Amino acid sequence: MSGAVAPGSATESSWFQRFLLPGFAFKAVVIGGGYATGRELAEFFLPSGPWGGLAAMLLAMLLWSIICAVTFALARAMGTFDYRSFFEKLLGRGWILFEIAYVLFVTLILAVFGAAAGEIGSAVFGWPSIAGTLCLAALIALFVTFGNSSVEGLFKYVSFLLYGVYALFMVLALSSFGDLIAARFAIPAPTDGWALGGLTYASYNVVGAVVILPVVRHMASQRDAVISGLIAGPLAMAPAILFFIAMIAFYPGIINETLPSDFMLQRLEMPLFHLLFQLMIFAALLESGAGSVHAINERIDTALKARRGRALSNRARAAIAGGLLIGCMFIADRFGLVALIASGYRALAYVFLATYVVPVLTIGLYLLVRGRFASEEEKIQHDVQGNAK
Repeated sequence: MSGAVAPGSATESSWFQRFLLPGFAFKAVVIGGGYATGRELAEFFLPSGPWGGLAAMLLAMLLWSIICAVTFALARAMGTFDYRSFFEKLLGRGWILFEIAYVLFVTLILAVFGAAAGEIGSAVFGWPSIAGTLCLAALIALFVTFGNSSVEGLFKYVSFLLYGVYALFMVLALSSFGDLIAARFAIPAPTDGWALGGLTYASYNVVGAVVILPVVRHMASQRDAVISGLIAGPLAMAPAILFFIAMIAFYPGIINETLPSDFMLQRLEMPLFHLLFQLMIFAALLESGAGSVHAINERIDTALKARRGRALSNRARAAIAGGLLIGCMFIADRFGLVALIASGYRALAYVFLATYVVPVLTIGLYLLVRGRFASEEEKIQHDVQGNAK
């Protein structure tokens, strides 16, 4: 397999940008308000019990790796580094179906992020919920205003914070209630529906792979694309698995907690770590929201360059982000976090399964295997050989 190279970028990219940044960026989009707070884990995995939940998470991780690898390779082969151009080449006129689904997805997740930020502000500082929501919106707008470099820096540094805090949380949880965790794993529990839970969770979250297509420009070869895609699954799921194992100490009652993270942190009785963890969740919401809004800005930027030959200005990026965020935060202020996840995410999972996952793993994989896309290097060699003749 070979593919097109983003002009002037891949040859200058570091090892980190080629292999780890895509996984960090993918993790940034999928971790969101539910995963970071434990709410999504309670919704999709805990109903299948401790072992069924772990099986579902491993299935979702495997699906993420496969789909990310194919998506990155296909995007690089087609030379498409935003979601609209990607689906125009993959689906033709059917690209609009994904566009509609993605707009709905962004509306929903930004509302969820806003609701989660409001909950965190209330839990940690005693703020009214709208204060935490507006604080998150302002920071997302700030980071997306300055484009790729700003957002990629956010992915990098928040990732270090996130992995470190989750690892420390796991150590503290095992030392504080490790016996409870072992006891819950030893008790027989229903595992029904674990495969459906894993498939559903993977389907709506894997949209993160096309949200982060701007980072594909750093990849120097199709080998880079495949390796970084395979790595992305474990990078995105590792913190969730650690958190899920800790949650098992309070299974099954924790299923009904709006913020499982806060519930567990209170039982650790470590105020400073409690504050650090909540700040880490807020940072995770920030990078998730920034990644989702940045994808829309990049889609508009590509269309603007094609039609008018000029790039999207920083002022325009800020205005678009502000409009999106203000609209979504009204939804966040009206509905609760649990209701948003339960009512909206499952429906979107099936939409993305139909408009993204199935086409990529059928049409996209077929085109890659058949070598329907020639690389820029191959085109140049063909032209040179033709001129020599």
